[in-house]
Amino acid sequence: MSDKKAGTFGSINSSKSGAREERDLPSGEHPIQLYSLATPNGQKVTIALEELGVKYDAWMINIMKGDQFTSGFVDINPNSKIPAMIDRDGPEGKPIRIFESGSILLYLAEKYGKLIPSDPSAKVECMNWLFFQVGAGPYFGQFGHFYKYAPEKIEYGISRYAQETKRLLDVLDKRLADNEYLAGNQYSIADIA
Repeated sequence: MSDKKAGTFGSINSSKSGAREERDLPSGEHPIQLYSLATPNGQKVTIALEELGVKYDAWMINIMKGDQFTSGFVDINPNSKIPAMIDRDGPEGKPIRIFESGSILLYLAEKYGKLIPSDPSAKVECMNWLFFQVGAGPYFGQFGHFYKYAPEKIEYGISRYAQETKRLLDVLDKRLADNEYLAGNQYSIADIA
């Protein structure tokens, strides 16, 4: 398929997973090493780290140049999607990889004991809304893809994902009409997501 026919990401998309280039990732002085880009998913983790006051090193992964397909990045996230993170001071003081924005947010909130309710019922409500985003987020991404990046404007794709995006926003509007935050009265990772 020609790059023009395949669209903006045609030169980097593939049906095969795994590294396409041997290259280590940079590493800084702090335990937390964030590998990301200023996309909606990438920004979520940065917001959480800033809210938590955690020191970290951030490294840009240029998805338009295929940085997500280097061996160093694939070692952290075999799905080659940003964000991804290493915590060199993970459980039992051992390094651990964390990938997917929802997983990273949950990991950080639990590690630092903030941005997540301690009350069991409130925590479940927080998880409901965190995972609502995990399921809803791709609809926003697909709408953006069909609306902005698809090489051919496919009205069905645009209409379908626009309608679903509006419905999901309506769910959020209704929840926030009666609650200060998604999980109730406490700012949490559900709001960041």
